[in-house]
Amino acid sequence: MRVISGESITEDRLTDSDLRPRRLNEFIGQEKVKENLKIALAASQKRGEPLDHVILYGPPGLGKTTLAYIIAAEMGVSIKVTSGPAIERPGDLAAIITNLREGDILFIDEIHRLGHTVEEKLYPAMEDFVFDIFLGKGPAARSLRLTLPRFTLIGATTRFALLSPPLRDRFGAMYHLDFYDEAAILKILERSAVILKVAVEREGLVQIAQRARNTPRVANRLLKRVRDYAQVMAKGIITKEIALEGLSKLEIDSKGLDDVDHKLLHTIIDKFDGGPVGLDTLAASINEDADTIMDVYEPYLLQLGFLDRTPRGRVATKHAYEHLGLPWGKNNPQSVLF
Repeated sequence: MRVISGESITEDRLTDSDLRPRRLNEFIGQEKVKENLKIALAASQKRGEPLDHVILYGPPGLGKTTLAYIIAAEMGVSIKVTSGPAIERPGDLAAIITNLREGDILFIDEIHRLGHTVEEKLYPAMEDFVFDIFLGKGPAARSLRLTLPRFTLIGATTRFALLSPPLRDRFGAMYHLDFYDEAAILKILERSAVILKVAVEREGLVQIAQRARNTPRVANRLLKRVRDYAQVMAKGIITKEIALEGLSKLEIDSKGLDDVDHKLLHTIIDKFDGGPVGLDTLAASINEDADTIMDVYEPYLLQLGFLDRTPRGRVATKHAYEHLGLPWGKNNPQSVLF
């Protein structure tokens, strides 16, 4: 797993619970989402009703799971956590959903990966709070309808477009989590350093924040890596110089790009003259899955302006050439696109 990947790894799970904010006022960044959530939570509490079903979507590592836990804490209810791939059969869903209590929250990560049969079983549960179970087979089969307590479903996805319209329409609130700015990442790092009891200087944290790809999970992971380097190679204090040395050892450049990002950009520039190149062709060229390129690699490169999606395929921009120290001019085949 790449150090700068927004995807969760085992190491993250061991410390995420310590670093995760517990309440909405502790959550840094995503101001628009927080303001809308505050209103929705306050309104539900005044009515004494469960919160409407919520969908949280955006790139990995931005706090979707954390927000689900915060919503449960703010509502004072329990939360049951699962994921789309873990619910393989309707029976798996029945086992989870029939054990919910009034007001509980069911959090389904990667909800876009629910199977079609399971998803259809979820519709009446979300709308009418009932669940149909079929007993027996053939002509003797009969249906048993179970009444469920009113609950809140929170779904998280990195692929909002893959949600089927019928499922999407059953959510009362949809919140998009976007990349954080550097100031917010710096605040998150300062908070994490206190919790982890890491001795840091502000300039050291600034260097980490600049390379964190605007993603809290990446920022915390880099902080832990640089902390290890400082403890072994220095006196345990993360100064600017120590941070730069530690990040250099991880082969992360000034924009937070690693060797995989460089490989992708160089492939477009060197093999395909800067593009355009189709996604499947690009994936085959770097021996990577097309969905991984689209979901994991591209979002940050697009945000930096290093990559452009065109109807004909992916194109490396002038900014990418400049960052890689490659020449760009009128004779460049792709300059006509900009």
